[in-house]
Amino acid sequence: MLSRLSQTLVPTIGRLTVTVDAVHTVTARGGTGAQGAVVPPGSILAANHTSLADPAIVLAALRRLGVRPVVMAAAGLWRIPLLGRALAREGHIPVHRHDRRAAQALDLAAAALEEGRPVLIYAEGGLPLRKDAAEAAPVTFRSGLARLAERTGAPVVPIGQAGARRVTSGNAAKQLAGLVTAPVRRPDLHVHVGAPLTLTGDRAVRTAQAYGAVTDAWRTAAAHLGEPAALAA
Repeated sequence: MLSRLSQTLVPTIGRLTVTVDAVHTVTARGGTGAQGAVVPPGSILAANHTSLADPAIVLAALRRLGVRPVVMAAAGLWRIPLLGRALAREGHIPVHRHDRRAAQALDLAAAALEEGRPVLIYAEGGLPLRKDAAEAAPVTFRSGLARLAERTGAPVVPIGQAGARRVTSGNAAKQLAGLVTAPVRRPDLHVHVGAPLTLTGDRAVRTAQAYGAVTDAWRTAAAHLGEPAALAA
């Protein structure tokens, strides 16, 4: 349901394009590039997190590629009426930060991967504090992604998204204003899906490998939008 809803709503707030590591593009009408995407069953999908809008954008992009992941998200979302019930019904995974229940999220994610379901994780662990709408490289990853990959042996598919901050960013008032005006402004949005990789080495090395791959995917996505941070790099 969340993937379907995202696919319906995202085109109303912006112009979304999707590329995969083979450089094919999937346009708003589906395009011809879906064959370039490689998302093996039971993959960990690791995306950069910049805005409250980007999970919907990433889900919409993945649905175009025929991928409907289990999402690991902040447990507070489960307290929202209707949304919380939908998240629970579809098997998405609440992450209780700074709580003894935090380890349960990895248990649930490992079980989903063993069933062959892809799991979407935001390894940065939160949103940036910046108030501007510009793009910037992901911040340092937490260890959860590396621990999940080490435990399950699942491949990691890096995903970079850019443009979500053009929809919502800044303080609460600016975010609301951005969301309300987005259907008129229709900002460009881009998601890039990189090639799967198998993490190796100790936990710190695995974390660095995943961070580098997601940063490269973000750089590709941001360059498609002409973002200065990506073009400078």
